[in-house]
This record gives sequence, structure tokens and C-alpha cells, in this order.
Amino acid sequence: MDYFNFLKRVYFFKKLQDEEIRLIADTCHEQRYTAGSVVFPEGSVADRFFIVIEGKVEAWKNYYDDKPDLLGVHGPGHFFGEMALVDDLPRSATAVAKEDALTLFLYRDDFHALVRGHSSIALSVMMSMSYLVRSSNELYVDDLRARNEKLEKAYTELQQAQTERLRNDRLSTLGKFSSLILHDIRNPLSIMKGQLQLMLMHLDDPARQRKSIQALTTETTKLERLAGEFLDYSRGEIRLDFGIVDTTELLRKAADSFALRLERDGIHITVEAACDGPSILDGERMNRVIYNLIDNARKALIGCDKRQLRLASRFEDDTLVITVADSGSGMDSVTLEHVFEPFYSASGQGGTGLGLLIVRNVIKAHGGTLAVESSPGQGTTVTIRIPRRV
Repeated sequence: MDYFNFLKRVYFFKKLQDEEIRLIADTCHEQRYTAGSVVFPEGSVADRFFIVIEGKVEAWKNYYDDKPDLLGVHGPGHFFGEMALVDDLPRSATAVAKEDALTLFLYRDDFHALVRGHSSIALSVMMSMSYLVRSSNELYVDDLRARNEKLEKAYTELQQAQTERLRNDRLSTLGKFSSLILHDIRNPLSIMKGQLQLMLMHLDDPARQRKSIQALTTETTKLERLAGEFLDYSRGEIRLDFGIVDTTELLRKAADSFALRLERDGIHITVEAACDGPSILDGERMNRVIYNLIDNARKALIGCDKRQLRLASRFEDDTLVITVADSGSGMDSVTLEHVFEPFYSASGQGGTGLGLLIVRNVIKAHGGTLAVESSPGQGTTVTIRIPRRV
């Protein structure tokens, strides 16, 4: 093949004299590559540079990885591997024949011999290297732009999916919420309606009236507690109203409010209040905390042979410690993992499934901790620790 006429048409050699082009042609060697064959691998010894005569050759970074990067494509008249002429470093990329290709190559030592007497040849190669850098930069920027567009698209799709999931979760939660509200409010209302009907039937019986009023008071307290639980959960935060609270009185009032129900269920309750002073707490919410814990213990004790419930409080340095312990059915490890999840209830006796979640949130809002210890057949102990603040 007439290398001279071909090299004379190469853009980077356009400023060379015919004599200089003929010197290059006489020094070059021909090499053919089939499509897909490796011209040289990344990391190999660099001792020559190439000129494409026919076909195309690709340059790849990390060619043997799962996701290689294409650095450039060289067609007829392009140089590649020319960094071998200026440094002794290994190949920085892998060259692969994209299709059947015919190339010329020039050994580095032969090239150095040529440029000693013909500096214009060195200038032509420098022009090629500059073009290669610009082309690689443009290709790299285009690749980055394409990847960025893919990332933006994926991010938008992720946001849309997340929004849709949140919407579905909210609708699901709203459905559970509505169902629980209707179920738990209906029962007290039904009882209140029944008691009012009894009062109308026994207007001349003071004892019967008093008993109905007590029942109405109990159910009203239930509704008030339910409303408080739903409100705290819907807000997603607990806003405390601190005040001075006698913790002994707090426990005794809670025990008294359950006295009739506990007696009806055959449950014996003891109160061991060893606190000799007040604490700074949100009294209303702490009352709801104790109420929830007693009610949970009551449900766990129903059907058990031994039905003991113990409330205790004490001071440990500057910490108020409240304990609610029962001798009930207890919980296994799986149930314990879920006790603080919203709408979860293992008692099978109704309830919002928000009790322990709200208890924990109230205690956390006080800067305290809540620990639950339980095992099947051994009962459950709930321990609250709250800074005393006085």
C-alpha cells in the first residue's frame, strides 16, 4: 500500500514537507485487527503509537469491568496511543477494534530518531494529542450530561413514587384511624345511652340514679381519654403543660378510677408510693400514661389464675421512677418488638392500639425513658424514669 499518499492526506501532517512524510511512511509498520480484537490493553507497556488507515478503533477505560467507560472512537487518519511517544508510563486505556481495522504503527525509538532532525514532525503529533484531549473532554462532558439527565429522571420518578406511597400510607392510616374512632367511641356512647334510658325509667330511685351517674362518669372519662389519644397521635407531637405534681396522689387517683373494674375482674391492686415530695410533670398526660398502663395490665390479667397488679413510685437521686407490674399472661419476644407500633394490639379486647406508643411519646417528651420487660406466663413490668426537676 502507498503509505505516502495516505499520510499526506492526514490532517495532522498537512504542514509537513513531502520529504518528512516519506520518512514517516518508510518508518511505519502495518498491522490488521479483526472486529472486537484488542489492540493493546490498559496497563500494558507503551512502546508505539498508531494511525488508523481503515475501520474504527475504540478507546475504553476499565474495559474489563462491568461498566467500562468509552473514551473515544478513532477513524481513518486519527492517531491513538501517542502518549507512548512522550512518557514511559503504562497504557492508560484499552484500544479495541470496533470493526475490521487496518493501522500503521511507529515505534517510539524510531519516532525519537525522526524528530531529532525534523521538529515539525513532533509539532504534528502534539496537534494530534491536543485534539485527542479536547475530544476526550467533550465526550466525557457529554457522558456526564447524559448520566445527569438519567439521575434527574430517576430522582423525579423516585420523588413521585415516594409521594404516591406517602399518599397511600396516609389514606391507609386514615382508614384505620376512622375505623378505630368509630369502634371505640361507639361502645362508650352505647353504654351512656343505656344508662340514660335507665335513669328515665327510675326517676324515683336515687340509688339507681347514682349508679347510672357513676357509670356515665366512667364512660365520659373513657371518651375523654380516647379523644386525647387521637389528638396526640394526629398532631404527631406532645405539647406538655408542666406543673407541680404529687406522684403519690397521681398513682392513688389512677388506682381509684379503676377500682370498680378491677374488683369486677377479680384483680387485686396495690400501691407502693415511696416518694416524699413533688415532681414537675404534665399531670394530665401522666395521668393518661398511668391509666393506659393499668388498662393494659388489666387486660393481660383477665383469665389468669393469679391476678396481681402493683403500682410503685420512688426517687432515685434526681430521677422519678414509676413501675407498673402485673402477674398476667406476659408477652413473647415477637409481640415485644411491636408493642410501640401504632394500631398494634395483642390483647384481642379492643382499644386503639395507640396506648403504649402515646405512653412512650409522653415519657420521651418529659426527657425520660420507658422500659418494658415481659415473658410468656411471667407477667409484664413497665418502668418509667423521668427527671424530677425540683
